Amino acid sequence: MEILPILKILSRNRTTALLVILEIALSCAIICNAVFIISNRIAELWIDSGIVEDELVFMTTSSLLPDVNHDALRRQDIEALAAIPGVKAVSSVNQIPYGDNVWGSDVRLDPERVRPSTHASLYMDDGQLMRTFGLQVLEGRTFKADEYLENSAFDPNKIGPSVPAIILSRSLAQSLFPDQSAVGKIVYVWGEKQPPSPVVGVIEDVIAPGAPGTFGQRYHTMIFPIRVSNGNYAIRTAPDQRAAVLTAAAKALHRTDPNRIIEQQDTVEQMRKDFHRRDRSVIWMLASVCIALLAVTAFGIVGLASFWVQQRTKQIGIRRALGATRMHILRYFQLENFLLSSSGIALGLLLAYSLNMLLMHFYELPRLPLAYLPVAAVLLWLLGQLAVLGPARRASNLPPASASRSV
Repeated sequence: MEILPILKILSRNRTTALLVILEIALSCAIICNAVFIISNRIAELWIDSGIVEDELVFMTTSSLLPDVNHDALRRQDIEALAAIPGVKAVSSVNQIPYGDNVWGSDVRLDPERVRPSTHASLYMDDGQLMRTFGLQVLEGRTFKADEYLENSAFDPNKIGPSVPAIILSRSLAQSLFPDQSAVGKIVYVWGEKQPPSPVVGVIEDVIAPGAPGTFGQRYHTMIFPIRVSNGNYAIRTAPDQRAAVLTAAAKALHRTDPNRIIEQQDTVEQMRKDFHRRDRSVIWMLASVCIALLAVTAFGIVGLASFWVQQRTKQIGIRRALGATRMHILRYFQLENFLLSSSGIALGLLLAYSLNMLLMHFYELPRLPLAYLPVAAVLLWLLGQLAVLGPARRASNLPPASASRSV
């Protein structure tokens, strides 16, 4: 049985062995959490926004005139933009996925907040939002013509008419009314002074603007039939016409109001890329850290094994002279590495869980799935065996005669 002799030799070199174990443990802990963070960031890159991103462009404008009639200007802008060749639909919007504006409201099932409530992102519909974003009604209906309000005539902080009707995303509807239809139910939104509003429809999920964690759930969104006049426009066109439409749209808006500034004009696809720039940077940084740690760990194992082969040349020669085969010598060093790796991995898995708890507390990272632990263990075991293979093969190739003459 080779384990006991290996343990005796390691006990005589405990400092070196402990350093290797600690190196493997730290690599295991860091790599587990780094790969988990990478997987979360990659999932963010591929998350479905729920809108027709490849057909949308977005413009933000502001007028320099102090007394401009914003409602009238909005109507002129919409008419001018809709007349541009290639434009399928135009909507004046308060916010857009991956944009800087973030609008939200409390959603309550009763005015006293006795029953569960949540916080949701809200989109304002001027009558063309659904068509512009490419949203589909799953249940119920869209807004009626007499349900639309001008934003300038609506103050959520004063007692007055409620939001005439509300459309919920599927995720928000299921959260508020599990196992039942949300259509026909009433909710309290946007200010404690507002009367309840009826839910008239449910749409497929559309993502909320803002970073993850801005709202309890990324798809907790709703739509109000309120026309905003803040100079933000979403324009839907064919994917290959977006650049031309943006250029024509800027000219059209300057014709309706020469005293205006166009603060932003971009495709939604580019806005999404800019929004996820930090995620991509984190992915590349953590991937580099993982590769560096694996390389350092592998070189450490190679260096240690090479050192021990050199130190044990005489011992190896004696074993060969006594009948040990090359396979016996190779298996000896692989088993020794396996014991060191196993000790480091066991400690590393405990450190990985502890590190994840710290990240959950300080950075709101989700809990580390247990499936990551055995994957990391197998990866480090394989790395250890591959790293020790070279020095072990050199040891197994030592001739018995020359090895026994070494000091």
